[in-house]
This record gives sequence, C-alpha cells and structure tokens, in this order.
Amino acid sequence: MQASAQAPGACARRSEVVCSSHRCGLGSRRGVRVTTAAALKGVPLPGVVPRRQLPPHLSPEPGRRQLRPVAFKEGEEGGEAAEARVIVVTSGKGGVGKTTTTANLGMSIARLGYKVALLDADIGLRNLDLLLGLENRVLYTAIDILEGECRLDQALIRDKRWKNLSLLSISRNRQRYNITRKHMEQLVDSIISLGYHYVLIDCPAGIDVGFINAISPAREALIVTTPEITSIRDADRVAGLLEANNIYNVKLLVNRVRPDMIQSNDMMSVKDVQEMLGVPLLGAIPEDQQVIVATNRGEPLVLQKKLTLSGIAFENAARRLIGKQDYFIDLSNPQKGIFQKLGEMISF
Repeated sequence: MQASAQAPGACARRSEVVCSSHRCGLGSRRGVRVTTAAALKGVPLPGVVPRRQLPPHLSPEPGRRQLRPVAFKEGEEGGEAAEARVIVVTSGKGGVGKTTTTANLGMSIARLGYKVALLDADIGLRNLDLLLGLENRVLYTAIDILEGECRLDQALIRDKRWKNLSLLSISRNRQRYNITRKHMEQLVDSIISLGYHYVLIDCPAGIDVGFINAISPAREALIVTTPEITSIRDADRVAGLLEANNIYNVKLLVNRVRPDMIQSNDMMSVKDVQEMLGVPLLGAIPEDQQVIVATNRGEPLVLQKKLTLSGIAFENAARRLIGKQDYFIDLSNPQKGIFQKLGEMISF
C-alpha cells in the first residue's frame, strides 16, 4: 500500500543527493541522483513508509502506558512519587552502534547523578559487558535469577568507576532459556523496586521473539540508525512495531554520520533521515575511529580524558534524554564556539 502523506516536519524545499551505494530502491548504480526526503511530498519511498499522525482511537490515552514527566535533580535519589523510566534501545538492523549507544548513554546519565541499570537482552550474544569492561565480573545472569540460583542484587554488576551504574546480562554466551515477555516484565519491575531511575534495555537485532520480549517492559524507545537506506528501512519497520505494541514515546539517534560525505552528496543528511522516518531526533553521532579503541579498552567514549566529538555528542544526547536542554552539535562546523551554539538555541 503506497503512502502519500508527507513525513511530519518535512519542509517544502526540493533537494537532491548523489546516491553512491544505495541499491535498495534508490538507484542501482553509482552516481544516480535521487530526490531526498524534503522533496518526497506525495512520492512513496520504496520500502519506507513515513510515520503518519495516529488516528484518535490510537492516540495515547491516560489508561495506556506512556511516559510521565520526571523531575529528578542531579544527584537526587528518586522518591516513590517519581516514576522510573524504562527505555529500549533498538534498531532492527545489527551493526549500527546500538550497544555502543546504550553503554555511552547509560554512563552519561549515571554521571549526572541518576541510578541507572543496563539490561543486555541479547540471549547468547551479549556484548554490553565488553564495552563497559565488566566481562570478567559476570558471575550470574538473569537466567540464573529465574532458575532460583541467585538473587537479583547478586546478578547486578555495579561499575567500580560510577557506583550508580549497574549491568545485568540476560544470559551467558552458551546459556539457553525460554525467556518470555512475563519474565522480562518481572525482571524490570524487580530492578525498579531497587530504586533505579533509568533502565536501558539493549535490544537484540532483528524483529523476532527476542525483539518482542525486549520491548515488552519498555515505556519508551530509542531507535538507532545510520544514514544508509538499508538501515533506514529497518528503522521504519521497527517504528511501526513499536507503535503496534503501544510504545508511542519514540526518539531517533542517527549514528556514524560523515559530514564530508554529506557535503559531497554521497550520504543523506541527518535532517533527511529524520524526515523520512518522522521520528523526533534525539541526537546525531559522527563517525569516530576512537569507538574501536574505546571498545577494546572496555571504556565508553564519554569516560575518555579528552572527549572526541562523538563523546560530546553522546553526552549531549544523554542530557536531552533526561529532559535537559542542550545544543545539537553542528557536524558541518564542529569548531563553532559554545556561546554561539547557546545563542542559536535561545533564538529558537
């Protein structure tokens, strides 16, 4: 079924980009010009259906699960009146930086004084412990909890650098267990009962039963994608599945952005990606070789003594996620002064 509605927020201008490698309905040869999202009014993009406004009978109602505003102060322990936020980090496609995003956002939020739990929901293929440098401390997993072999507080691994950040892996790499949606909801409820302000769920790749189980306890979602048509198509599919499962508070993070390729019309811009998906933008992370270095060291980018542009972008995205205003880094001019950026923020 073809969609004719323009993505929310799309502007009226027309522009073009040179498609260098997109082969999924947007050109099959290098150098073929394709019209970007800004010019797609009334023209369906193959494989990508722009998000539409929800009809009245599907709009979030007070009885449905939705985010309630929280107003934690930095360093404040959440009280009973404040609702914990459960956010699933997903992508559909693997290899877009979903686990890296979970680790850096979780660490950044913990450094702002909140109590954060990271849940690696990938059964048999856990990686979040490696990015945090906690792989040698995984003694128990969520499956051990469900089998009655340990308590939750024994399985939660507290980061030694920031005590208010904890990690729980669903399973060891060779461990198998029939995890259900009810199990995931019970685990998250138990974590929240320990006083955590944020629970970030690192969702497995794909949209099979592992995906459905991982999103079941979530009230919010963060879709991670890259400026590639294959990744955008998968992100669009995931956005539709989130809506079908009553998760309407969804944000977008565009990863591995190459400003030089955008300027040479070899890559879609962040704005084009956001307009195609019609999902509110949380942040854009530039391509950074330091990601490999940080991963091998087991140290998130945001903990480096000298922050790279990617580390700063992750920190800014974390602040926006918790409701604090922060500027978007101008990837085309990263050297722009902070006061100029703040002035632009105020002007909006």
